Amino acid sequence: MTDSSLFTASANEERALSLQKLLRLGFLAVSLLLLIPAGAILAVLVIEGAPGLTWEFLTTMPRENGAAGGIATALVGTIWLTVTALVFALPLGVAAAIYLSEYARDNWLTRTINIAIVNLAGVPSIVHALFGVGAFVYFMQFGKSILAAGCTLAVMTLPVVIVSTRESLQAVPHSFRDACWNMGATRWQTIWRIVLPNSGSGILTGLILVVCRAVGETAPIMFTGAVFIRQVFPNGVFDKSMALSLHLFNVSTQVTNVPDHIPFTVALTLILVVMSMNAVAIYFRMKLRGKKKW
Repeated sequence: MTDSSLFTASANEERALSLQKLLRLGFLAVSLLLLIPAGAILAVLVIEGAPGLTWEFLTTMPRENGAAGGIATALVGTIWLTVTALVFALPLGVAAAIYLSEYARDNWLTRTINIAIVNLAGVPSIVHALFGVGAFVYFMQFGKSILAAGCTLAVMTLPVVIVSTRESLQAVPHSFRDACWNMGATRWQTIWRIVLPNSGSGILTGLILVVCRAVGETAPIMFTGAVFIRQVFPNGVFDKSMALSLHLFNVSTQVTNVPDHIPFTVALTLILVVMSMNAVAIYFRMKLRGKKKW
């Protein structure tokens, strides 16, 4: 006969299980609490701004300093700025992460680079704006343009790309690398064929965070390339442009006689732009996760 008491949880085990359940419920409660302010903000924006969110509002030019008309130029300008920032931030950030994860040794140079990344992440956006004015507007002579603003946003978002990509690269099992090296593959062939494809979901996570920050920033673009009102669409990266974040600031604080619904409608549009870009990135991230080999 088997003694059933051997399989009965002891008093200590029961207390540990009870504590684990309490902690799980506590973490769940905290997670749900985080949804309350986000849901409340979104609800206010939808209630106040949705009536003004029409096709005409999205496709017409602003008039009367933004107190009338639509946001067509601000919407297009935001896309220009975000894409320009991604063009510079993504390849530079991924290249830096590959070096730090796959090539760099633990020496003074690597430690200096890591410190620089941490410091760059902690710099306020207004400081990035002043750096962008000095480095891109005047020194590189881009002038106040989409290119200068995009480069400034790229510098500001580089730490996010580097950190998320490096974590994703390091999450790929080292046995994958060993198998490739044993088959005669070079280090770069291993990175290109094995490591990067299996870390694509993490890279896209960094891309999502970059989009969220780049779309919502105001100070860096205000000093480097965004304008108050523009009645024509940008023709290239050396043109100035409007941006939704700056337009929201202007109609909320700088322009008089603005209808009450316009700031809420602009804010709702900005949220929807971010959510749309994130949805595309999340879709591709889920597809890449489904192809993982572990």
